[in-house]
Amino acid sequence: MNTTSPVTALDFAVPATDPSALADTWGEAAARAVSPAGLPALEAELREQLARLCLPRKEWTRPHPGPDGSAMLDVLVIGAGQYGTGIGAALKLNGITNFLILDKAEEGREGPWVTYARMPTLRSPKFHPGICFGVPAMTFQSWHRAAHGDAAWNRLYKIPNGVWQDYLVWVRRVLDLPVRNRAEAVDLRQAGDHVEVALADGSTLCARRAVVANGRIGSGGPARVPGVAEDLLPDLAAHTSDAIDFGALRGKKIAVIGTGSSAWDNAATALEQGAASVEMVARRKAVPQLNKGRPASGIAWMEGWLALPDADRWRLTWYMDSMGAPPPHETILRTTRMPGFSAHFSCGAMSATREGGQVRLETEHGPSGLYDFLILGTGFRTDLSAEPLFASIFPDVALWSDCYQPPAELAHPGMGRAPYVGRDFELIGKDGADLSRIHLFNNATYLSTGTMASDIPSLDIAPARLVTGLVQKLFAEDFDQLFAELQDWEDEHEMQTTPFYAPDYVNRTGR
Repeated sequence: MNTTSPVTALDFAVPATDPSALADTWGEAAARAVSPAGLPALEAELREQLARLCLPRKEWTRPHPGPDGSAMLDVLVIGAGQYGTGIGAALKLNGITNFLILDKAEEGREGPWVTYARMPTLRSPKFHPGICFGVPAMTFQSWHRAAHGDAAWNRLYKIPNGVWQDYLVWVRRVLDLPVRNRAEAVDLRQAGDHVEVALADGSTLCARRAVVANGRIGSGGPARVPGVAEDLLPDLAAHTSDAIDFGALRGKKIAVIGTGSSAWDNAATALEQGAASVEMVARRKAVPQLNKGRPASGIAWMEGWLALPDADRWRLTWYMDSMGAPPPHETILRTTRMPGFSAHFSCGAMSATREGGQVRLETEHGPSGLYDFLILGTGFRTDLSAEPLFASIFPDVALWSDCYQPPAELAHPGMGRAPYVGRDFELIGKDGADLSRIHLFNNATYLSTGTMASDIPSLDIAPARLVTGLVQKLFAEDFDQLFAELQDWEDEHEMQTTPFYAPDYVNRTGR
């Protein structure tokens, strides 16, 4: 393997190796080998733990009529992936039961884990608690040990994607969360005391609060590369988040733009499915070396980020973006063990166009020529203007560019497009607009809230923080009715069995 100075091109080609070297090193076979015979016992234990904690709390919200006079939802959650599931769990445990979670996918295929996430395992260690909020029997480890046995847990290296999806589905089932699949939200707007959400089937749902928890792909969509012709998609090019028929790429010459984790995962998948060769091109001088997200994922960073002044949140996000996030070393090794792979750095793509049923790729200081297929491993952008769901309200959404002007040396137009959200993840309106009933809980909030709505390490706390804010807001709206009920309450006459019982004093102030 030949390398040059890291300030110029770093090109290397990996010699052919035996693909059998990729035999199950990820632990998925072991992780899923045992039948879930232990789950009934775990679920009984979970019921006992919840009972000891007096969970779920007693239902306490009061009905509110919608535009048609019927009671509307207290909360509507858009997205039933890991965060939508976590939010649903936190709502139910906190006594809010009049809610619904929507997802456009069929059951079991919500989120990326069994769709476009093409790495074999999560990047996070297996010890992260998952959706638990301090309840031991709800942790991923408890579920995995019960479902697959202690031996499988001990052999497990990192969590296979499909196993993580199994856990999320279990949390939904065991808590009996209300989820409506194959229901796509296509528009939302705030109307007085509620949010109206239009669905693709033509129906409309109304809720006092709406939470958009639709993941990275709902933050603005795939990032595009200037010069890459849009007419290449879908037959000659695809983003890593798209459905890709890798079987059709067998024997083909593939180019990949980008050097992030998904670029490497898709390169590996193409080679494993029989692609003749994969050439990766990237404008970076080298693969990022340090995952700064590791030390910045502790509790202080998660809880403290939102409390920082705007200047500190901006420079912190700018720094994290400039450092980049390296692919896991396992991902690099997975790819480089395959024959036919090469990577080229300091040679960003200049153009990609259609030519005679192939892709003509031109790069700076790197390989150029014809390829059979192009994969865009360019990540995701933050740009709510590109999301149809926000089309009706986007002109009123306050962005960071509306609220903060960074020093010239930290200028970053892409960061300026991030929505500026409040302490309860609510959208802030500009020019007097009120969007406070719409809460954003996806990667678009990173600049405002850090990793609270974007990474697995926050799953055991972040949904609860959001729901605490929802509890406070719903309580304030219901206060007059709840206070009246408090004044009328006479269920327990505490003094009735004592010499000091004074029934005429019932429901007085006690003064």
